[in-house]
Amino acid sequence: MDFEEIREQEHKNIMQTYGRFPVALVSGHGATAVDCAGKEYIDFTSGIGVNSLGYCDEAWVRAVAEQAGRLQHISNLYYSPVQTRLAETLCGLTGFSKVFFGNSGAEANECAIKLARKYGTETYGPDRNEIVTLRNSFHGRTVTTLAATGQDGFHRHFTPFTEGFVYAGPDLKSVCAAAGKNTCAVMIELIQGEGGVLPLSPAFVKELDYFCRERDILLLVDEVQTGVGRTGELYCCRHYDLMPDVLTSAKGLGGGLPIGACLCGERLASVMDAGSHGSTFGGNPVACAGAQAVLERVGDEAFLAGVVKKGEILAAKLGEMEEIDFVRGMGLMLGAKPKKGGAAEIAKACVGNGLLVLTAKDMLRFLPPLTISQEELEKGLRILQKTLQSFA
Repeated sequence: MDFEEIREQEHKNIMQTYGRFPVALVSGHGATAVDCAGKEYIDFTSGIGVNSLGYCDEAWVRAVAEQAGRLQHISNLYYSPVQTRLAETLCGLTGFSKVFFGNSGAEANECAIKLARKYGTETYGPDRNEIVTLRNSFHGRTVTTLAATGQDGFHRHFTPFTEGFVYAGPDLKSVCAAAGKNTCAVMIELIQGEGGVLPLSPAFVKELDYFCRERDILLLVDEVQTGVGRTGELYCCRHYDLMPDVLTSAKGLGGGLPIGACLCGERLASVMDAGSHGSTFGGNPVACAGAQAVLERVGDEAFLAGVVKKGEILAAKLGEMEEIDFVRGMGLMLGAKPKKGGAAEIAKACVGNGLLVLTAKDMLRFLPPLTISQEELEKGLRILQKTLQSFA
């Protein structure tokens, strides 16, 4: 099928919920994708931070294929050694005690919300169920995680929302004003990805951690986008010297397959008991096999050091471009503000020139595969520079 046939088929049969770029991708290797006409693209998106090892990494493909040929699904009514091995690996690498597996970041955050409310109501009474989240945050697209999201733009048309969420600014004074006797948790992203690649202040995070611990308010950290090596640490909380009560993970964890994880420490290990939560596909053996292959690579200190180095190169090269106003972020999660042209129209022009990039508000957003080669990085930057110059 050519592109026009694919686009017509999509328009006819799929709900029009996405503003797609005019390209149909059919294959790829590393950080290079190929469309239906054979044209190549350098991918600075990794499927919105999902393809952590790039396209078709050999070890990942082998692990997934072998598991698919052995056992594809059994449900959580039975024990799965693939799932238990992944849980052991994840807990061992992070220092958490227990994990619940779902299928997405939204599901991981739903579990974190339920865990916090169950802890709050069981420990302090039925009214201890409110959660403070930050303005400009993004926590998912279910009705409850939309309610947790502190951006009005995502709220239109979908009310009434799940109750019990209060929004605060990214400073302790605002959180103090929002929190009260019924607050059971504060939920944050350490870098607000959809909010414009905005890192939180380390001083604020330190103050917030102390504030929460003094009041037995749980601190939930959404690392759906920042986790699994994306910022140069296995999880971004390590940059902040932070051990939250609950951490959520997804996107890059599965290396391309749907998986989400909600991790907690020993203090909360028994809060979620049998029947309190569940997921038909959560911890699926094939997805777990893929995630195991990802962690075996990304959990290595030398690998993470390589991510840091690539991030430094990318940030420096972006900062040297006259067409870029400023750059912010960590590791291979970076945002750049163009001086001229809107981010969306620049991203569309990049596609035409053979480069895939993301946007976040008025920022160009870069989430390349953690395995991107120096050659692919340099080629993508040349295309970006050429595209930006066309808007000057």
